[in-house]
Amino acid sequence: MPRMENLEQHGIVVQTKVSYLPDQSDESADRFVFSYTITISNLGTQTAQLISRHWIITDAYNHVQEVRGQGVVGEQPILKPKQSFEYSSGTVLATQVGTMKGSYLFRSDDGTEFSAEIAQFILSVPRVLH
Repeated sequence: MPRMENLEQHGIVVQTKVSYLPDQSDESADRFVFSYTITISNLGTQTAQLISRHWIITDAYNHVQEVRGQGVVGEQPILKPKQSFEYSSGTVLATQVGTMKGSYLFRSDDGTEFSAEIAQFILSVPRVLH
């Protein structure tokens, strides 16, 4: 179930789906590769453009990577009301389990900038977590 943060104010909803990629991982070398697909939906009444991203990626040893950058996958998508944008990306952990959370910075048509939170989600090799 997606988190509905900022729904009254801006209407941006972020949904996440994670996959473990065993063919790209090397468990003996502590390299665990995950892909994630993000769907960003504008349920609000104003057009909004995704300006930048901020991710906090934490592995089971509590090592934290922070990732900041312009847009997502080389784009700064513009979402009109009722539109969605989906993209896939990936990350590498040194442990079988970790978490990701973050936020997107948006700018609406009237120039207002606002943040849409990305609720924490789990990265886990299958059958590691019960």
